[in-house]
Amino acid sequence: MTDRETPRRTAADFDPEVLKLFDKYVHGAIDRRGFLDGAAKFAVGGSTAAGLLAALSPNFASAQQVPRTDPRIKAETVEFPSPQGYGTGRGYLVRPASAPPAGGTTTGLPLVLVVHENRGLNPHIEDIARRLALDNFIAFAPDALFPLGGYPGDEDKARDLFARLDQAKTREDMVAAGAWLTGVPGGNGKLGAVGFCWGGSTVNTLATRLPELRAAVPFYGAAPALDQVAKIKAAVLPMFADEDERINATWPAYDAALKAAGVRYAAFRYPGTQHGFNNDTTPRYDANAARLAWQRTLALFNQELRG
Repeated sequence: MTDRETPRRTAADFDPEVLKLFDKYVHGAIDRRGFLDGAAKFAVGGSTAAGLLAALSPNFASAQQVPRTDPRIKAETVEFPSPQGYGTGRGYLVRPASAPPAGGTTTGLPLVLVVHENRGLNPHIEDIARRLALDNFIAFAPDALFPLGGYPGDEDKARDLFARLDQAKTREDMVAAGAWLTGVPGGNGKLGAVGFCWGGSTVNTLATRLPELRAAVPFYGAAPALDQVAKIKAAVLPMFADEDERINATWPAYDAALKAAGVRYAAFRYPGTQHGFNNDTTPRYDANAARLAWQRTLALFNQELRG
């Protein structure tokens, strides 16, 4: 990622217990009232529990790196068939404005599926797709919430909608999105995937489901079904936050399964970081860790998807 100012407040400005409460809230273990009640004891010096929640919540506008109207990219909303999922999916397709229209293995651009967190296709994930386009990839970010009307423009509403999804159908939508992307005009047919939180878990699963997937980068994602790991053909690059007990607890068994299956992989755990450290819209963002993790992500995609 490019050098830029970090958010005004960082994870170090919050009591660790507040960060744990926020993580539970983000992942649906407690509701808004549960967070506010739990955080009230940490609201000191004129702050309030509601103020703590607002400070930890995303600020999309301040973190945007690539404007939607940037002339260097071409972006569009497209639909794709998903017969085993909800029937039809929708997502955000972005390519460099200078990309050749024909594509093919010698002239096309590499393809990257971008899988969002548990709030659907919000402005941050759209920005991630645009960043990839500027690095000369064709990026596609499907919206799991499309069957329920799409990302509603509000993170709380999005999280509530997400809980109503049929996860089996949603998983099939993501599989269909990856398969569809390999045939997009202008691409070279070589597929990578990157995902965050729920999306990281999904990328781990996609690696077991899509033999055409060449490179998989799950950011703080839970392990897939261990009895399916031997099916992975992709090079896998798991990224872990340091303070993330829930996700990190799934790693030892996944690590052993990857080794046993002979999968090419390298895992990285970033010291002092919180779950969500790559998301530059919130104080959990860690600029140094995010920059290094993104450099490693691009290096893997360039290695596996070009040439």
